[in-house]
Amino acid sequence: MNETMTLLSAFAAGTLLGAIFFGGLWWTVRRALASKKPALWFIVSLFLRTGIALAGFYYFARGNWVTLLACLLGFILARPAVTRLTEAVDKPTCSVPGASHET
Repeated sequence: MNETMTLLSAFAAGTLLGAIFFGGLWWTVRRALASKKPALWFIVSLFLRTGIALAGFYYFARGNWVTLLACLLGFILARPAVTRLTEAVDKPTCSVPGASHET
């Protein structure tokens, strides 16, 4: 029972780390596209997101490879969830019947 709770908490932590990582990437792309120095946004974001993810993996794994795998699984499964959420945010809110953006 105790090991199950440890694995579930590691999975949840991995999901949170993935949401931070991939959500931060989405936020960075949106900010960098409007910035005069997009390379700076991407470099700082890369180091910050990677540092948070690695520190989180190190903390939650606690030297146990099974716990690390549970955390990594949560991290990987967070990507499609963040992708769906950000697609919903990026969709236009108003549509005109008959209007098309195709050329």
